[in-house]
Amino acid sequence: MPHPLIRSEREGDIAIVTIDRPAKRNALDLPMWIGLREAMEALGADDSLRCVVIRGAGDEALSAGADIAAFPQERGTPEREAVYGRELSRAFQSIRLCPHPVVASCRGWTMGGGCGIATMSDFRIGSPGTRMGIPARNLSYFYHYGELDPLLQSVGYWVAMELLVEGRVFTGEEAYRKGLLTRLVRDEEVGAEALETARRIAQGAPLSNRFHKAALQRLRGPLPLTQEDLTANSRFVETEDFHEAVKAFREKRKPVWRGR
Repeated sequence: MPHPLIRSEREGDIAIVTIDRPAKRNALDLPMWIGLREAMEALGADDSLRCVVIRGAGDEALSAGADIAAFPQERGTPEREAVYGRELSRAFQSIRLCPHPVVASCRGWTMGGGCGIATMSDFRIGSPGTRMGIPARNLSYFYHYGELDPLLQSVGYWVAMELLVEGRVFTGEEAYRKGLLTRLVRDEEVGAEALETARRIAQGAPLSNRFHKAALQRLRGPLPLTQEDLTANSRFVETEDFHEAVKAFREKRKPVWRGR
């Protein structure tokens, strides 16, 4: 059965996927990430579609990212991380590899995994009130190569460093200037513009649109990664700093970093 907090609906040949957890700024726990992947894979297999829109319920957020409060149950050991990391990556890649163009409606908080959802999408519509950031450093968390690559392609090394290492949170205007957003409209127009963008896309020849999306990604080529690279990517769960960060989040205090 579809996840109740990941809703899919149709508007003609456009699909709208809604992350429906506004009380938590549409933060996703592990079952929701799995539900998002299942929804995107089902839509990707539907040749009658022309475009997919991803949005968050309410006016506050596309998504604030992963539900950190659920980490003690979902992450923190190599065994749990093997499952979580696999499903998180599959969720993100289901967006990027969807044959149809994907439009992200980035109203409000578009943070962490929410920013990842946006950068995996082909079009990102935001406003001055949009807030985009990747607070991985606050959790001693390592982003996966598969999620770093589209970010690097979108904004380049220097802006990626601002997000990941300096921990900047961009306003909508900053995100647009730096290439993180593809279009900037007024706050109240984000949802409507995302749908209008999808409608314009849907007017084009679907085979042409699908080919060009796949071709542009194929031209990127395979990432030059070794198995050692991929293994090292998940080792943060073995560090003291990661466990301290999750504990500090739950206790509403700043973590004490020890670099180990």
